[in-house]
Amino acid sequence: MSARERLLDFMKNKAYRPMTRAELFSHFNISKDEQRVMKRVLRSLEKEGLIYQNNKGCFGLPEKMDLIAGRLQGNQKGFAFLIPDDPAKEDVFIGSSNMNGAMHNDKVFVRVLPHVKGKRQEGEVVHIIEHANTRIVGNFERSKYFGFVVPDNKRIFYDLFIPREEINGAKQAQKVVAEVTRWPDKKRNPEGKIVEILGFKEEAGVDIEAIIRQLDLPQGFPEGVIQELADISEVIDTAELENRHDLRGLSMFTIDGADAKDLDDAVSLEDLGRGRFRLGVHIADVSHYVREGSDLDKEALNRGTSIYLVDRVIPMLPPKLSNGICSLNPGEDRLTMSVFITYQLEPLKIINSEILPSIIKTNYRLTYREVNDILLNDDQELIVKYDNIIGQLRMMNELRSKIKRERFSSGSVNFDFPEARVILDEQGKPTAIEKRSHGTAEQLIEEFMIAANRVVAEEMSWREIPFIYRVHDRPDNDRLLEFNEFIHNFGYHLKGVDNEIHPRALQDLLESVRDKPEERVINTMLLRSMKQAVYSPYNIGHFGLSIEYYSHFTSPIRRYPDLMIHRIIKEFISKGQLSKKRIKSLEERLNTVAEHSSLQERRAMEAERDSVELKKIEFMKDKIGREYEGIINGVTNFGLFVELDNTVEGLVHVENLKDDYYHYNDKQHCLIGESTRKVYRFGDRVTVKVDKVNPDERELDFVLAED
Repeated sequence: MSARERLLDFMKNKAYRPMTRAELFSHFNISKDEQRVMKRVLRSLEKEGLIYQNNKGCFGLPEKMDLIAGRLQGNQKGFAFLIPDDPAKEDVFIGSSNMNGAMHNDKVFVRVLPHVKGKRQEGEVVHIIEHANTRIVGNFERSKYFGFVVPDNKRIFYDLFIPREEINGAKQAQKVVAEVTRWPDKKRNPEGKIVEILGFKEEAGVDIEAIIRQLDLPQGFPEGVIQELADISEVIDTAELENRHDLRGLSMFTIDGADAKDLDDAVSLEDLGRGRFRLGVHIADVSHYVREGSDLDKEALNRGTSIYLVDRVIPMLPPKLSNGICSLNPGEDRLTMSVFITYQLEPLKIINSEILPSIIKTNYRLTYREVNDILLNDDQELIVKYDNIIGQLRMMNELRSKIKRERFSSGSVNFDFPEARVILDEQGKPTAIEKRSHGTAEQLIEEFMIAANRVVAEEMSWREIPFIYRVHDRPDNDRLLEFNEFIHNFGYHLKGVDNEIHPRALQDLLESVRDKPEERVINTMLLRSMKQAVYSPYNIGHFGLSIEYYSHFTSPIRRYPDLMIHRIIKEFISKGQLSKKRIKSLEERLNTVAEHSSLQERRAMEAERDSVELKKIEFMKDKIGREYEGIINGVTNFGLFVELDNTVEGLVHVENLKDDYYHYNDKQHCLIGESTRKVYRFGDRVTVKVDKVNPDERELDFVLAED
């Protein structure tokens, strides 16, 4: 048993009382030579949030000290929520007076305050395990003797004080990067120094560069990675074929967006007769090229995921791999991991499944638009072009339909939000906003990938192999009760909300509001009531998909957990079992990998969302005075949030509702006119006029056109 395990087991004992470092050394008979190792283990466990050292220097388990470890999700109004490391625990509200110097995304220990009946769980930060915001990006504001950096990230609600001697040449209204030199406390702002000047905020490209710096996104690849890349051959060693199933004669193809370059999944379908079909999902075997512990592997883990900004991709792996030898380009031999699932169609059920290392050669690179035109529009030109796979495509679509129907009948929750794509010119200026539809082709790939992910997760769970699962915990009951109260205003009610609600009840609600004016609003509020999906070595199932076993296996080019579990699966297949030493090593590592990957995923999502929202607001700069149709998708005491049909969102301030004094009704989530009794509520369609556009603050103001 490792020192780490011995310590944790000892502290889990009911008789354990918090001990100092010296007392622990004495209990375990740690020699002076071994004390350095034990100190390192204690620091590591504390950094992971697994143990806590109190103000008397005593160590213990956080749960025994009434503490919860997690990360803070800040709000620009000064409060935050703790997102616990343990996905089974509820989020905890942290008021501004209880932040105690912590900032957005910091890893902290929180003590839960005495619970007030009917109110959300609240807590206070008692210890900051790890600061997340060592550098802050924002607009520089200079005075005669000092300056301030106003953060671009509004979740960081402190301005950063810059002493005169640390301004380092920055000028008023420039976009800068500042390093934090002193953390905030209750009485003073954080302090820092300017370390990089990005340029004046109006200059081309500065806005996206600011997002990249703000989230500390990676720029280039380090020298060690470049050297390892040079040693990777783009020709497959024939010796490698001995351990793989040769599927190069099997008809298969990729289906992706027209601009995709990292093609990491291909699909095939074989008619076995008697109403049985064999679905093949073939995934690039990135683990063959990215060896565990290599510089490539360390950099991939550090990045965690590829990031798709509005004007560029920041890849997890270098283009030589992601767009080259690992991309399943048509007509080229590629190493893969294949999942085969044999279905009986009537009634739909899985007959068997298998996972195996393989080599493939895809026949075609299809796009979503082409497949949609074939399946939905009977495009004759495309049908002639892809004549030899038309039958395969149509059979795939029938299988897709049955798999989707079965998944939803089990209660899988489906949110159908329109996605927006901002079109940029060569200078990075937005010229148009296009809505992306989630068509039949997109659903086909989605259903087949979910099916493969389920099979892989169940197989590894059944074999009790250390693994990384994609888990989604059930919503907090308080949030569901609030949501249920909200939908009463529209005449809806959730079944089973007073007990353990089944996801089928949520899907039934979404079906009942489909194509109704309130659909978008109820979908949005329900999504806000649910927890985030995360990576975890502990399988608690996926509530939103209503699936007991689920993983991310299908995108190892762009997600590190997928790459990690490919290694585990291949090792198990090749050896038949994992050694006790290997199992212990994985158990010690997987929690850290899962937590880091979840954090990097949130960072990537934030970057992608910020880059799109920034360009949306910039797109509206020259639209002042124009009128647009939109829907109210948020009501507060200070105004109405309105989303236009092109997905741009802005605010109608309550003081700009000129025809009356309006008051916020928190029970009905609406604004009601004092004299006119006019009501503005979620889901109402309105006509608005663009009033003000402020890209710096990411703010867009509307006024109602009738005013």
